[in-house]
Amino acid sequence: MTGRTGRPTVPTDPHGATAMKITLDADKCCAAGQCVLIAPDVFDQRDEDGVVVLLDAAPPAEQHAAVREAAAICPAAVIEVQE
Repeated sequence: MTGRTGRPTVPTDPHGATAMKITLDADKCCAAGQCVLIAPDVFDQRDEDGVVVLLDAAPPAEQHAAVREAAAICPAAVIEVQE
């Protein structure tokens, strides 16, 4: 999406904050659980094998810093953050 200037626009949520979209590749998850410790409102783990479960693919702005940290620290690099 581009604005009037032809430059890409950054989507915002209804409160005006920059939108974030999270995707992950659960098949590559090594079940370390670091994401859950850092951002428990966004990530969880399956009981049977500990693989990551995404609770909120578009978290509110107050969760963005924690999500970025979780993606950066993930040992299997399965979390992708788009802003």
